[in-house]
Amino acid sequence: MSNASKPRTPLAGGIAQVGACGLFLLSILAAVPASLRHFRETVRQVWFVGAMSLTIIMTCGLFVGMVLGLQLYYVLSIFGGTAALGTVVSLALYRELGPVVTALLFAGRAGTSITAEIGLMRATDQLSAMEMMAVDPMAYVVTPRFLAGIVAMPVLACVFNALGIFGAHLVGVTWLGLDNGTFWSNMTSSVDVWKDVANGLWKSLAFGAVVTLIATFQGYTTPPTSEGVAYATTRTVVFSSIVILALDFVMTAFLM
Repeated sequence: MSNASKPRTPLAGGIAQVGACGLFLLSILAAVPASLRHFRETVRQVWFVGAMSLTIIMTCGLFVGMVLGLQLYYVLSIFGGTAALGTVVSLALYRELGPVVTALLFAGRAGTSITAEIGLMRATDQLSAMEMMAVDPMAYVVTPRFLAGIVAMPVLACVFNALGIFGAHLVGVTWLGLDNGTFWSNMTSSVDVWKDVANGLWKSLAFGAVVTLIATFQGYTTPPTSEGVAYATTRTVVFSSIVILALDFVMTAFLM
């Protein structure tokens, strides 16, 4: 059997997919100047992936903050450190939970929608029709969605953090009786804007780029069948989740 006819191993197939995704990223970056002519489409995609994701982001942020406040209050009470509740919750949200959980929710809600939309355009030959009409699909379809994810993710992460801190305040101050001034004063004196908040924003920017890259790549390269679109949507969630958690470890190691 010749080398050309041998089936690929899973490792070789994975490496080939990573290489193809890297080349796809270069194509997106090359199409950025041309996509500026379609500014309205970029704004529409920011609304679609950002504003339309606010409901799930706000709801999950509120309940994550409430759970954090409840769990950490009882843990800190063992050591007599309940006054540090606001500090611990805010640092956990700004540094890790805010960017990571927001990115996972973003991948499940917006990433799958992007993949399905582009995949259906591939299956119904809309992308081929654009090429025949001298419209670059990379500039009109892919790049606006990529830029929208980069713009929307930091904003969604900030909303998630705000609702998380509000939820912890509801539990710690309103329910469990922690002093309101202690909650806010310890938080504001311990959280550093550049070390904590800015690092979380850098992570959210990276996660937004990665999720939208994977989503657009899977949709653009999917086989033009209903089964292919379904598999591409599943791969978007799986690959995005793995890459988000792995990239979070790498960025934490470097930023710390």
